[in-house]
Amino acid sequence: MKKPNLTDDERHRIVCLLFESCKNNKPEHGKMNEISAMFNVSRRCIHKIWTAAKNQRQGHVPINVRSKIKGKKGKERIPCPIQAIMALDVEKRTTLKRLGKAIGHAPSTCHRWVKEGLIKSHTNSIHPALSNDHKIIRLHFVIGKLVFDRILRCVMFKDMSHIIHIDEKWFYMTNPKCRYYFGSNEALPYSSCKSKRPTYKENGEVLFDGKLGIWPFTYQEPAKRKSKNRATGTIVTKPIESITKKDISIQQDNAKPHISGKDKEFKEAATSDGFNIILEQQPANSPDLNILDLGFFRSIQSLQDENPAKTVEELVKNVTQAYEDETFETLDNVWQSLQACMVEIMQKRGHNNYPLPHLAKAAQRRQGTLPRDLQVNEDLVKKCIQFLITCGMIGELDQLMLDLGIQVPF
Repeated sequence: MKKPNLTDDERHRIVCLLFESCKNNKPEHGKMNEISAMFNVSRRCIHKIWTAAKNQRQGHVPINVRSKIKGKKGKERIPCPIQAIMALDVEKRTTLKRLGKAIGHAPSTCHRWVKEGLIKSHTNSIHPALSNDHKIIRLHFVIGKLVFDRILRCVMFKDMSHIIHIDEKWFYMTNPKCRYYFGSNEALPYSSCKSKRPTYKENGEVLFDGKLGIWPFTYQEPAKRKSKNRATGTIVTKPIESITKKDISIQQDNAKPHISGKDKEFKEAATSDGFNIILEQQPANSPDLNILDLGFFRSIQSLQDENPAKTVEELVKNVTQAYEDETFETLDNVWQSLQACMVEIMQKRGHNNYPLPHLAKAAQRRQGTLPRDLQVNEDLVKKCIQFLITCGMIGELDQLMLDLGIQVPF
């Protein structure tokens, strides 16, 4: 791209810089190269201006290095009409071509404004619609995840290592629209597939019953002693003892096929063999409170997309391999993002109108400063609790209110 011609002010400044550095009527060594780089012009251009100014000075005439080009000097920059852009309906700002047409400028001009940071692009996502009741329940749910640390004297998120997030996710063998790069003479591929929903065969035979797998929290070991039921050395199955040391919370969304935590059969199974498993429903319309929807599924999908699949077997293999290839740092990042989203929910009083917060987790991890659980501003928590009190929604928050010195209303 050709550089705009120097303005008269720039040419005058160049002369001043050269004369200031003169020694024995010559600019110091390297000064012309320095000035040419400063104004992004050739050294020949700087030398030409210097020669004209030096000859005028030696002839005892006023120095005049103004450009002899007729008309306008330099490329005139079109100012960005920020107010006009802000006044437009957002539907007229979906592409640079549409934006340029709406404000009377070329798309290339709008692109230059983007590169200069005068306007910015934004990908807008559709959020679940929330009623006032939804917002209050979301806020109550988040406050319930906080605890006052009496040692550090601050509010922090509870340890979430005992919480299991479950959800369903459809993984597709191919995306409907993909971008590839080919050689100029390379033939372009043709992609096609049949639309089908395999559930039952025509004769009623079940093709997919909805069961993906079950994983018991048990281990096997040889019996150490002889009893009336078995001989010494017989392989016996036992529950994993470390899991019984604390409650296990399984968090799920509110999909209709899901059972509730009050289901009789579930409660019997969840409390058998020394287990104490609690089934917890996350607030309605709140995918931002589940680490799977928040980022883990997306991360697996991006890895799975790197390997093409043409059959269901290949798809299952690719998804499983993508899951195995995920690093623990990725999953830990999503848990950190969950807590950061909870802080945003508190600031918005339960609303989901907030951008996904960025914590520079990778940099903090390299420096060894990444916390396991985030601290929360105490004043923010108190304001949220006061808000919940006015809404009559303070159940199960008694201990936190007591630790923060908030009187529990009766």
